[in-house]
Amino acid sequence: MLSHIVSNGDSEMVRIVGFIGVCRHHGVDYPLATAALMSSRTTVASTALAIGALLISMVSYQCGASLAKHLFPQVGAQGATAYRLGLSALILLLWRRPWRRSASQRDWRALWGYGLSMGAMNLVFYMSLRTIPLGIAVALEFTGPLALALFGSRRLLDFVWIALVVAGLALLLPLRAQMQALDPVGVMYALAAGVGWALYIVLGKKAGATHGADAVMLGTSIGALVAIPFGVAHAGSALLSPTLLPYALGVAVLSSALPYSLEMVALTLLPARTFSTLLSLEPAIAAVAGVALLGERLSLLQWLAIVAIIVAAAGTALSVQRPTLTEPLVN
Repeated sequence: MLSHIVSNGDSEMVRIVGFIGVCRHHGVDYPLATAALMSSRTTVASTALAIGALLISMVSYQCGASLAKHLFPQVGAQGATAYRLGLSALILLLWRRPWRRSASQRDWRALWGYGLSMGAMNLVFYMSLRTIPLGIAVALEFTGPLALALFGSRRLLDFVWIALVVAGLALLLPLRAQMQALDPVGVMYALAAGVGWALYIVLGKKAGATHGADAVMLGTSIGALVAIPFGVAHAGSALLSPTLLPYALGVAVLSSALPYSLEMVALTLLPARTFSTLLSLEPAIAAVAGVALLGERLSLLQWLAIVAIIVAAAGTALSVQRPTLTEPLVN
C-alpha cells in the first residue's frame, strides 16, 4: 500500500492511501474530488473578483481621462498629470495612514520601478491626448500590454495575432494622406506610454507581492514626485485655482485612486500575461468615452483599427496555453 503525505499550505494536508485520496482542511477530511471542487470554486470566485475589479477600473480610468482633457486649456497636460497623481497620492496617504505602521525591510526596488513607471506613463499619455483622440491614444498605448502578453510565445497562432495588431496600427498611424492625419509627436507619446504600461504591469505585480495593500499608495506617491515638477514648471500658480479643484479631485479619484487600487486587486490574483490580455477592452472603452464625453469623431478605418487590436488581444487570451494536470503513476 502506497502512503504519501503532501503539504499544501499551513492548514491543508492531502493524504493519499493506495488509490483513495483524502484532503484534510481545518481538521476535517474530504474526498479529493470534493476538495478539488472546493478549490475550483475558490479559484472561480477569485478570478471573477479580479475581472470585475479590472472592468470597473477600466471604465473609471477612461471617464477620468475624459475629465482631465477639460483641464488642458487651463493647466496643460503636465498640470493635469500633477493634479491626478498629486491629489491621488494625498487621498491614498490619508486613507492608508502608513505612519501608523513601522517600516519593514522589504524589496523597494520593484516599488520604485512601479512608481516611476506610473508617473512617466501618465505624463506621456496625457501629452499624447493634446493632439490625438482618446480612443486612438489608448489603442496605441495598449501595444505595451499586448506585447507583454505575447512575449515568449512561439506558436504560429500567436504570430497571427501579432500580424493583426500590425494591421491595426497601420490603419491608425498617419501613413496615408487620404485619411485623417494623426500628429506624429502625439503618436510617439502614446507608444511611449505603452512601454510604461508594460513596466507598470510587471513591476506592479512584484510591488503588490512585497508591499501588499500599501503598494498603490506608495507607488502613486513616487509617481507624483515625477509628475508634480513638470506640472509646476508648466502651469505655475494656475494649479492653485479653487475653481479647478473639483475637476482635479474628480480626475484624481477616477483616474488613479480608484482604478489603481482595483487593478492591484486584479494584479495580485491574475498572472501578468492574463491581466494584459484582459485589458483588450480598454481601447474600445476609451473610444466610446471620447465620443460620448468629448465629442471626438473617428473615421471608419480608425474604428476598424481599434477593433483589430481588440480582436488580437481577445484572441491571445483565448489561445493562452494552460498547464495540464497530470496524475502520478503508481508502479
